[in-house]
Order: sequence, then structure tokens, then C-alpha cells
Amino acid sequence: MDLGLLVLRLVVGLTLAAHGAQKLFGWFGGHGLAGTGGFLEQLGFHPGKRAALMAGLSEAVGGLLLALGAATPLAATLIVGVMSVAIATVHLPKGYFNHLGGFEYLLVLSVVALSVVLTGPGRFSVDGWLGREYVGVVWALGALIVGLAGALLQIAGRHPAPQAQPGTKAA
Repeated sequence: MDLGLLVLRLVVGLTLAAHGAQKLFGWFGGHGLAGTGGFLEQLGFHPGKRAALMAGLSEAVGGLLLALGAATPLAATLIVGVMSVAIATVHLPKGYFNHLGGFEYLLVLSVVALSVVLTGPGRFSVDGWLGREYVGVVWALGALIVGLAGALLQIAGRHPAPQAQPGTKAA
């Protein structure tokens, strides 16, 4: 079981860290802070570069912590938070399936992170080596609640551009 958890954490965690690097540095075909910030401003997150920095850091740090099995409830909190914002602001209207731009992939990433908190990161983890595994329903529920609360705060702070009314010209 420990080896399986290690493989799961490494694949999902490093994938998330790479997504964060796309936003932060433009690596792996990403748009960096400027490009991601411009997109986030279109969604109503101002200033966009700061929002891109926070999203990129949440993915990169959350992913690296998950991969290492270090502070796994914090990793899950960051992952749930950033994925929930993305689901609510971009992917939810497109339905469930990823090939249509839906939220299935983001949901899976969040559930994997929470599942690692439920089961513990395993023996081959920083938390395991330190003997400080914060594991179980209470920790997972805490990560879920704090992650969703953070997402709601981000979403509540957006200022989307007003939509043009049908039959009127946009300025």
C-alpha cells in the first residue's frame, strides 16, 4: 500500500506542480504570470497577475507537498481551494467531462488529495518519516472546509466585467 500511495502522490503531485509552473514561469507551454493574469482579469480577478501568482503558488506548493507527502492536509487544502475556484469560474458551465472543458479532471485532483489525507501519505513520505501523519476524516474534512472557504473568498472578491445586453453595442 505504501508504494501505491507513493506512486499516486508523485504522479498527481508533480502534475499539479507542473500546472503551477505553467502559471508562474510559463514552463511546459504555459502563459506565465502575464498571460495567466490577463486571462484571470477577464474572469474578474483583479489584479490578474496577483491572482495568477496565488493560483500558481497554490498548485505548485500544493502539488509538491502532496508529492513529498509533507503536510498533506495543507496540500489538500491548497489543491481543493484552487481547483474549486477553477471549477466555479471556468469549467462548471461546460459540464462534467474534460473533453468538453468540464470539471472532471479538477474534481479528480481534489478527491485524490483529500483521499491521501483520509488514508495518510504512507511510509514513504516526509510526514511518515517524521511520525507526524495527520490523517483521517477530521483532517480531510478540515482540508475540504478550509479549501472551499478560501475558494469562496476568492470568488466573492471577483469583479466580472458587465455583460452586454442583447441588442446593445458593447463600448
